[in-house]
Amino acid sequence: MGKSESKNDNKVIGVNARFLLKDLEGIGRFTAEILKRITTQHPDYQFVFFFDRPYEKKYLFSDNIIPVVLSPPARHPFLWYIWFEWAIVRALKQYKADVFLTTDGYASLRTNVPTVLVIHDLAFEHFPEQIPFLPCRFLQHFSPKYAQKAKRICTVSQYSKQDLVERYGISPSKISVTSNAASPIFQPIENEKRKKAIQLQYANGEEYFLFVGAIHPRKNLSNLLSAFEDFKTKTNAPTLLLIAGRKAWNSDKALEVYENMTFQQDVIFLGRLDLSVLIEVIGSALALTFPSVFEGFGLPILEAMHCDVPVITSRVSSMPEVAGEAALLVNPFEVESIAAALCQMYEQPKLRQKLIEKGRLQRLKFSWQHSADELWRQILKVNR
Repeated sequence: MGKSESKNDNKVIGVNARFLLKDLEGIGRFTAEILKRITTQHPDYQFVFFFDRPYEKKYLFSDNIIPVVLSPPARHPFLWYIWFEWAIVRALKQYKADVFLTTDGYASLRTNVPTVLVIHDLAFEHFPEQIPFLPCRFLQHFSPKYAQKAKRICTVSQYSKQDLVERYGISPSKISVTSNAASPIFQPIENEKRKKAIQLQYANGEEYFLFVGAIHPRKNLSNLLSAFEDFKTKTNAPTLLLIAGRKAWNSDKALEVYENMTFQQDVIFLGRLDLSVLIEVIGSALALTFPSVFEGFGLPILEAMHCDVPVITSRVSSMPEVAGEAALLVNPFEVESIAAALCQMYEQPKLRQKLIEKGRLQRLKFSWQHSADELWRQILKVNR
């Protein structure tokens, strides 16, 4: 800790911690990884974590954190408004916060406390039909206002930064990129016997393609299933497709495609996996298949690279930025494009190895520590 920071003993940072839940998904994982680093590495600051329900003690990363539960639980548009415009405003005033850090795209328009806002993506602007009506209307109405009010904005990719500039008219100088990264627990499985055991446990002993993500229209599972059907027809390969993720809103189309598949028995739905299991299932896959139609980042791409698993992903939004040259890029709207990549990946072991080697280089570009440092710089900019 430098001398310049030691003068800030009494500085208080209020933090929206409502995505620190028992089971972390994308935004929650970003929040946990960043907060773990900035709270432990800046002990002269006081952090007040605002939760909207009973919290997990594992998220109290250091002694300089005060946990506070604010009512009501903010899980509905009307309750979002009450939580951010009333409960948060009162709490920031009560704890004399100097900065409000919010990592889930939501903020408060009524507080005078300078805000550092993390916006992960604007998917609701690009694909409003894929989001329930009320949440979509709320986000479309308030997100531009949150972005304008925030003193500093962080986002997870250059693509999302440019999206904010073009759609909301935010100055590029106000936005910093704090990318996602893979947890260090994502590692290759070097032991071939272990891989075979995992394949036996989850894929009847066969090689498999893996999809990781919620069953939701934006993740494009319906086209992946159709492409997998084409792949099986063309190759007659014993390879399976494993789906690791929960059913989300509006999953009917993907499930309808599945119900009509000839090779239905070669698709296995694993549900949402514990992290330790997910790492093993990724590490034993023939390839990750991630043909989403839109991502602010696309963390599974990076996690697969850390497991030395080749990747098929989309050539749209942020995914080419994350994948670099270390993946087969497809048109997610064309089943034939996805199917061709599946065939390539299955039939060309040298290609798979080449992509793995490129992935080892590409993954070095992303670091939680680098992102935490960059976010901290944004906090200091509004906390002078």
